[in-house]
Amino acid sequence: MSYDALVMLGFGGPEHVDEVLPFLERVTAGRGIPPERLIEVGQHYLTLGGVSPINAQNRALRTALAERLAARGVETEVVLANRNSPPFVTDVLRELAGQGRTKLLAWATAAYSSYSGCRQYREDLGLAVAELAGAGIEVAKVPPFPELPGLIEAASDLLGRTLTALPAEVTRLQVMFTTHSIPVALAAAAGPEGARTNDDLYSTQQRAVAQRVIGEAASRAGLSEVPEWTLVYQSRSGAPHIPWLEPDINDAISQAAAAGVSDVVIVPIGFLTDHVEVIWDLDTQARQTAESVGVRTHRVPTVGTHPAFLDSLADFLAGYLTDPGRTPGPGEFCFADCCANPRSRRPVAPGVQLSR
Repeated sequence: MSYDALVMLGFGGPEHVDEVLPFLERVTAGRGIPPERLIEVGQHYLTLGGVSPINAQNRALRTALAERLAARGVETEVVLANRNSPPFVTDVLRELAGQGRTKLLAWATAAYSSYSGCRQYREDLGLAVAELAGAGIEVAKVPPFPELPGLIEAASDLLGRTLTALPAEVTRLQVMFTTHSIPVALAAAAGPEGARTNDDLYSTQQRAVAQRVIGEAASRAGLSEVPEWTLVYQSRSGAPHIPWLEPDINDAISQAAAAGVSDVVIVPIGFLTDHVEVIWDLDTQARQTAESVGVRTHRVPTVGTHPAFLDSLADFLAGYLTDPGRTPGPGEFCFADCCANPRSRRPVAPGVQLSR
C-alpha cells in the first residue's frame, strides 16, 4: 500500500515541572515501582529544570528528516507521536484518520531489537488502532536498524574526534560503549522465536555496532592499535530481585580503575539523542563515580542530527515509502512473534515484513 503519513514514534518526556511525576507514573505503570523511587528519579528532571530535552531533540530530528525525505522526492508528512507524553499515539492516529489519512508507516526512535525498543511501540500502535476501530486505520512499523550505515559512520566520526582530542597524559585507555539495561528475560526474548541464541540479540547487535565503530574511529584518529573496549549498561529501573543486564557502567568504571585504567571514553551507542538518562547517568553519576576512583572520563555525543545518520535514515525510510512492496534487508526483521513480553500479550501493529 502507499502511505499517507510517516509516524515517528518517540518515548516522550516532561516539558514542565508539573509534568514530571505524571510522566514517570505513566512510564512505570504496572511495574510496582515504589513512589519514593519515582520521587528520587523525578529529582533528576528537576535538577535539569523539569524539562526533558528529548521532545525538542525529536522535533529537530523530525524536521531534519522531513527535509531530507523531501530532497529525495518523498513528500510524505512526518508526524511525531509519543508513548509517554503528548502528542500521544492514539491522539495522533485519531487526528490523521480525521483528515482521511489512514494508511500509515511508523518508525521508532530506537535502533535495536528489544521489547521496549520495538515491540512495545507496535503495542502502542496496536492499542490505538483497536481503540479507533472503525476508522479504517492501517499501520505498519519498519524494523529496527542496527546495521544502518549512517549510524556506524556518525558514531565513528564522533568517537574519532574524541580519541583525537585525548590528553597526552593518558596512560591506559578503555572505551565503554553504553546502552540501556533491560531485564534479562526480555533480552532473551529479543528477536523472532526460533532464531534466538544464548547471547541475547539486543546485546549482540550493539556489540557488533561497537566493534565496527571502534575500528573505524581508531583509523580516523590515526591510532596504530584499536583501543581496549567493552559494552556496559546503564539506567536500570526495575525491582532489585529481577535480573537485568550487567555490568552497570559505574561498576565497570570502578573495576577499570582497579585494573589501572586512567581514562574512560564513554560512547552512548544505545541512544540516538542526549536525553535525561544519558545526561544524568553519564554526565553526573558516571562522572562522579570516575572522580571517586581517580579516573578521567571523556563523553562522546549521541548521533542526534549528525548528517551521516540523517542521510542514511532518510534513505532507509524512503525505500519503504516509495516502494510499498519493499521487504527488509540484511539485519532487518520485525515478525509477529518478535521481542515478546512473557508477562503481557497485547495487540500489535504488524511489521512491514508480515511473515517469514
